[in-house]
Amino acid sequence: MDSRDVPAPTGRRDVAVLVPAAGLGLRLGGGTPKALRELAGEPLLVHACRRVAQAPSVAMIVVAAPPAEVDAVRALVPGATVVPGGATRQESVAAALSAVPATIDIVLVHDAARALTPPDLVEAVAAAVRSGLPAVVPALPVVDTVKRVDTADRVLETVDRTPLRIIQTPQGFPRQTLLAAHAQATDDHTDDAGLVERLGHQVHTVPGSDLALKITRPLDLLIATALLTAHPEVR
Repeated sequence: MDSRDVPAPTGRRDVAVLVPAAGLGLRLGGGTPKALRELAGEPLLVHACRRVAQAPSVAMIVVAAPPAEVDAVRALVPGATVVPGGATRQESVAAALSAVPATIDIVLVHDAARALTPPDLVEAVAAAVRSGLPAVVPALPVVDTVKRVDTADRVLETVDRTPLRIIQTPQGFPRQTLLAAHAQATDDHTDDAGLVERLGHQVHTVPGSDLALKITRPLDLLIATALLTAHPEVR
């Protein structure tokens, strides 16, 4: 893989962003770790780290890479700290979190698969945590009709979607709160806000972004490619 120039973060520098990127992403296909699948000629991870690095508050980016790809990932994102990831997402987040120095108070956890997330969203989450909130997640309203079904796929009811939200990343926390959540985790979780919620903390939301779509399926990759083509400024 060729090296890509991802700038080192600059600005306020009180935020660390953890990017667990060791997953295989089987739904995306291709036999390559999902974070290393290419979008418009560059790995999703490079796109994601580039946008995170443009957020003025970010002091460091820590990537938990597939253990066999650590050196390759270091070449791809030279502005980031790269550590070997674990067998699960939670293990990868914990590995990345252990690399964050005690001098950094705010930690955001971000999916490499949300490769087009704008820097403004990173800043909004960081600012909300900085204001004293214990957990912050970006959220979008649910726009589709939602129905609850039984085991035979029969509709039981139409669910009121008004209070429902689709949650995105980055998710933000005070460093000590996230450390405590992972220390007390008893099973694998794919949502860090859920771990913090288990500690009894209130999770707050900020408005999400349509650009922060999660690239999970081949169709998502096509949508993201179209967004880059139609809106070159997204790069």
